[in-house]
Amino acid sequence: YTDVGYRPKQPVSYSHKLHAGDLGMDCRYCHTRVEEAPHANVPSTQTCMNCHTLIGSDSDKLLAVRESWATGDPIQWVRIHKLPDYAYFDHSAHLKAGVGCESCHGNVAAMEVVEQKEPLSMSWCLDCHRNPGPHLRSQDELTKMNWTPPTNQSKIAQQLINEKQITPPLDCSGCHR
Repeated sequence: YTDVGYRPKQPVSYSHKLHAGDLGMDCRYCHTRVEEAPHANVPSTQTCMNCHTLIGSDSDKLLAVRESWATGDPIQWVRIHKLPDYAYFDHSAHLKAGVGCESCHGNVAAMEVVEQKEPLSMSWCLDCHRNPGPHLRSQDELTKMNWTPPTNQSKIAQQLINEKQITPPLDCSGCHR
């Protein structure tokens, strides 16, 4: 769970750099439920085929995607960012508060192969819970990669904390349920 640099081999060589970086696709196009569900969904083959019935439809790189499409069997993606079963994490709560994707996942738009950039340890999470300000941004910047906090970030963060009544839990039951 704390294996920074973990980057398993995936069944399809999917480039976040190409899709999220070069093409500028928003994270939420593929991870559609991330703002409303506790867990970020893994994209279905249908999501891939929304574009790839028209683009690269004969590419050898997409053979496994086409096979999945033809058979109805889902692609068996390997989860990269994991937490232990005894820890509870809600993506939607963090996004509603204004924590951007990059704060936990790194700049995936620059990653040819996605890897774990942060330790996702209890102490790492608690550091942010104790001082969320540096990670808070406006809702329209949540999926912006290579985000640089503005010079008045502390003022913006305090405003967001007050407006949204952001009080990250520091007690055990906040994350261990």
